[in-house]
Amino acid sequence: MQSTVTTPTPTTSTLKSTQTTTSTSISTTTPFRKPGWSNTGRMNHARDEHTTSLLVNGKVLAAGGNNHDDHPLESAELYDPSTGTCTVTGSMNDTRYGHEATVLTNGKVLVTGGYSGDVYLNSAELYDPLTGIWTVTSSMNDARNFHAASLLTNGKVLVTGGYNGTIILHSAELYDPSTEIWTTTGSMDSARDGHTSTVLENGKVLVIGGFGDGTMQNSAELYDPSTEIWKTTRNMHHTRDYLTASLLTNGKVLVTGGYRGNSTELYDPSTELWTVTGNMHSARNNHRAAVLINGKVLVTGGYNDRFTLNSTELYDPSTGIWMIGDSMSTARAFHAASILKDGKILVIGGSDGSATLNSAELYDPLTGTLTTIDNMSNARNSHTAFISTRL
Repeated sequence: MQSTVTTPTPTTSTLKSTQTTTSTSISTTTPFRKPGWSNTGRMNHARDEHTTSLLVNGKVLAAGGNNHDDHPLESAELYDPSTGTCTVTGSMNDTRYGHEATVLTNGKVLVTGGYSGDVYLNSAELYDPLTGIWTVTSSMNDARNFHAASLLTNGKVLVTGGYNGTIILHSAELYDPSTEIWTTTGSMDSARDGHTSTVLENGKVLVIGGFGDGTMQNSAELYDPSTEIWKTTRNMHHTRDYLTASLLTNGKVLVTGGYRGNSTELYDPSTELWTVTGNMHSARNNHRAAVLINGKVLVTGGYNDRFTLNSTELYDPSTGIWMIGDSMSTARAFHAASILKDGKILVIGGSDGSATLNSAELYDPLTGTLTTIDNMSNARNSHTAFISTRL
């Protein structure tokens, strides 16, 4: 489903249309399913491929994304957990989807790159929660779409890889919030987009998977912010892109799914070794994962070869076993999942395999129940999400 590095990488809309020509959404049920999800009000506009960011004040910022018919958005809105409603806030200066959003240590949100519908972007902008206004900051050195971004322990932001409209990139660069300047840093060994980047407990960044150099990747690399040097580490057991990577409370990294089915594996930073762990019950790509306050990992939705899923699963690091969780009310992929300050999981937007969604749902890990919340003002699909892995 991926293109070679000499031809444009398919947009998420292309991936969706390819997958849904022979498929429909499916609601998976099992004897163990509990009625944990319920529907409530909808967003005013459907979106996928947007970003969601948990702000210091506890609200969630949803920005940009793709509406129906491959229509990129510049609008943004705020979800307030205290009222369960979304309100419109200032719009970005550029329409974009397939971008990244990073909450800085000063509380502002940095949005980078993406695709505007006719051009791949190197632009970046900052959202100030105190004013609700977006301001343009300096542009990246390279245009990037489906790249990855991580907030380093020194407060800088590392951006890696992505597709620039011509090639998939090896390059990486750093954003310094104190100067608002981008500088190039060492290049990765492998070109990749659709990958993940995870800041480990030792401050290094683990970059894994993705598509690049004409194939899906199983390679992994480590970036050391103190030296700005990349080094390769052990390869995963399986090639993966559009996967998830979650930092567990024990310091290991759990990798799930991608276009290689239901397999999962663990990376141990102390040994730099990968070990296979329990398989998920469903194959998934373009799903989402979040580490709960009890240390378990909740995986939601995604595509399963032919179907869009409403099913969820819980991984227990103490046993290495996946359990089938409560099903969402709506099947969705390319959605966003954010951990709120009270430990609940907010899931919004995405695609059900035939239409972009404006619905939203809440999962409560303490009760195992879900409540759907008011809609955002704009629908979004194939968005990304800022997911905190620790509370």
